[in-house]
Amino acid sequence: MKLTAQVKLLPNPDQAFALLKTLEIANDACNIISQKAWNDHCFRQFPLHHLTYQAIREIFPLAAQVVVRCISKVADAYKVDQKVMRVFRPHGAIAYDNRILSWKMDRSEVSIWTITGRMHIPFVCGERQRELLVGIRGESDLSIREGRFYLSTSCEVKVPDPKLVTEAMGVDLGIVNIATDSDGIVYSGDSVETKRRIYSHRRRNLQRKKTKAAKRKLKKISGKQARFQKDTSHLISKRLVQKAQDTGRAIAMEDLGGIRDRVTVRGRKQRARNANWSFYQLRQYISYKAELAGVPVIFVDPRNTSRTCPKCGCVDKRNRVTQSIFSCVSCGHSAPADTNAAVNIAARAVINQPMVSNHLGSGTSHFH
Repeated sequence: MKLTAQVKLLPNPDQAFALLKTLEIANDACNIISQKAWNDHCFRQFPLHHLTYQAIREIFPLAAQVVVRCISKVADAYKVDQKVMRVFRPHGAIAYDNRILSWKMDRSEVSIWTITGRMHIPFVCGERQRELLVGIRGESDLSIREGRFYLSTSCEVKVPDPKLVTEAMGVDLGIVNIATDSDGIVYSGDSVETKRRIYSHRRRNLQRKKTKAAKRKLKKISGKQARFQKDTSHLISKRLVQKAQDTGRAIAMEDLGGIRDRVTVRGRKQRARNANWSFYQLRQYISYKAELAGVPVIFVDPRNTSRTCPKCGCVDKRNRVTQSIFSCVSCGHSAPADTNAAVNIAARAVINQPMVSNHLGSGTSHFH
């Protein structure tokens, strides 16, 4: 399994200038490569390398391996979309491999290539990131945010075999309550909603001004909101995985394909709530944390989980009395709607035993 460890670089002024110019020149090179790829309809990395490598080496003061990484960056961008020419920001992240970046863990220092030569730059990070960096390291991305430089490094982590379990803890993801488990524990979205309202109010005020300063503040607010949401997702996913591990259960969730289309939203405020929460992000965090803990994750058919009575099996849309209340029209069973859905999700997961992991795949996940 791959996780991403992030460290903050602590360059002196000369080193910071060199890093900034390296980003700018590398992205200039990416734009030239992209223009050539677009003009010649050459989007695959190997032929694009033969088409552009020599010219880029002659035009820009970049090391051979940096040019290779720039070509790879352009080719990867065109894998996503070949309908428009790709344009790269002056300070967009660039990739480093072990030929142009090395780590001195005992000195908390990296040796990194820049346009002015190799530089030894100290870094700081948390203990968990340091543990990850001791293992097998892959590529690193050099980026800049608010004037600070970071390296985000892909690290290989061994994961335990998933435990064989016979019970599952259902987890229902929602708008008002971000997550609710089948034991009735609610992981509320109140703090997220409060923050969303604050940021939304600030955005509206700044958008009216239409000045450059207002645009800068808008960008800053957007970043703060995204980081808050990410931190909340990490916190909730950690609590859910820990609970499942402590109780010897799998985690069961709905298959979230089209969840935004299935969630009924009424009015502008509720639509804003729906748009400002990433269900996929939370599910992804739950999945990779569970995999690290050896906790199986099961994804079940979401149809009628909110309309089914777990006591008598009655399926009726009238069972969902309100957004928050479930009351069976057949047997009278009543429960909080989110808890009821989580119980149904858990029940669907235990039909097939023994349970094994059904994680989201082997892509890179981000550790918090």
